Amino acid sequence: MGLRTGLALVSSFVFVGYGIYCLTSAAMEREFLRYGLPNLRVLTGWLEILGGMGLVVGLWWPPGFRLSSGGLALLMVCAVITRIRIGDPLPWSLPAIILLLLNAALFFDSLRTRA
Repeated sequence: MGLRTGLALVSSFVFVGYGIYCLTSAAMEREFLRYGLPNLRVLTGWLEILGGMGLVVGLWWPPGFRLSSGGLALLMVCAVITRIRIGDPLPWSLPAIILLLLNAALFFDSLRTRA
């Protein structure tokens, strides 16, 4: 397994798990209230699940990989902006920042390699 595949699988696992948590957890309902975005929790959860699954599908279908990695990076840009907007400390924002960097790297690598 190559580095890109391994990183894509890690990202996929994290996003699918977090998406399910987002859809099913009362704690996430409270978090989205704290963010001031309660109406976006379900959409966010589904986007995370679909993006995570898309990374796996994209290992065999390159356009799906680009769409998923780019979409997840964009989702994490929004997460980081939200964290900054509400004044969260840096340690609370690190998971979103790391996932942003990881998926941006996967996206740009997929453009570079065209596969």
